Amino acid sequence: MNISSDFDSFNSDSFQKYIASDCDRLSFLQNYLSERGVSSSVIPLGEKKHLYVNFPSAAYNPMFKIKTIISHYDRVAGSPGANDNSLANFALADFASTLCKSRQVHNVRIFFTDGEELGAEGVSSQGAFALADLFRKLGIVNDDVYVFDACGRGEVAILARAGLDSKIAGQFKKKFLDLYERTQNLLRKSMPNSWMTLPVPYSDNAGFLACGIPAVAITFLPKDEVSFYYSNLMADKNLEKAVMNCRIDSEPKNATDLSIQKFKYIEKMPKTWRLFHTEYDNYLSLTSESYVLIKKILMQIAEAKTIA
Repeated sequence: MNISSDFDSFNSDSFQKYIASDCDRLSFLQNYLSERGVSSSVIPLGEKKHLYVNFPSAAYNPMFKIKTIISHYDRVAGSPGANDNSLANFALADFASTLCKSRQVHNVRIFFTDGEELGAEGVSSQGAFALADLFRKLGIVNDDVYVFDACGRGEVAILARAGLDSKIAGQFKKKFLDLYERTQNLLRKSMPNSWMTLPVPYSDNAGFLACGIPAVAITFLPKDEVSFYYSNLMADKNLEKAVMNCRIDSEPKNATDLSIQKFKYIEKMPKTWRLFHTEYDNYLSLTSESYVLIKKILMQIAEAKTIA
């Protein structure tokens, strides 16, 4: 499979339409995929509507693990959501088109999820939590689950540390650590000198982890922001706890709310995260190299084969 090195999708009018305030993003994604020969289905779960990519059965070999890739398409009102999470949506949609055209076995499932931004109200309010709960009820608990969120700024891939400190032992811990190690290997192959593991606020991975299904999250940051953030983590041991225990884009509801910690530590966090849910999360905030780098990682996932 070949990766196009151009930025046609990244710079296209389609992307500008997708981040417009009046865009029906679910319908847009369905049409975008359809125009590229990719079939998809809407999966309603409660009030959330997830979009599932329909690959032919020939794309799957039961000898190997299924790789479920997730990217939330919802956004906060008033924000273009260019980085959170439109760029990842486009990269994943274009990747789906590449997989369809290749007609090779890849064992990839793709979901565009709804309701990630509701996670500030608690993990169980996330759309991905209901999806993960459905997976669990159907016995789908052995997939490799990869979440891509905020991958539109920077050239350093960040593997979130969420899940490493899980108090759940036994098989879950073993499966998670195995997935985490293999994800690091994927990053070494796709971006050998430009990735790190760091504390990252939770995304859709939280919903899966809460349901006992191992999941990892990947995001991007510019190099200078990584250095700044890492230095602050080394200097202030409370910063990691603040990041891991609250969403940086949530508003405090009362004086005891964990998100109060966000305001105490906000200046020590990457600038990229401070743009979330604001008007400044726009097209101009993105960096062109990110689109190509995320597709390199996606291709490594597609080509990886782990015995089921």
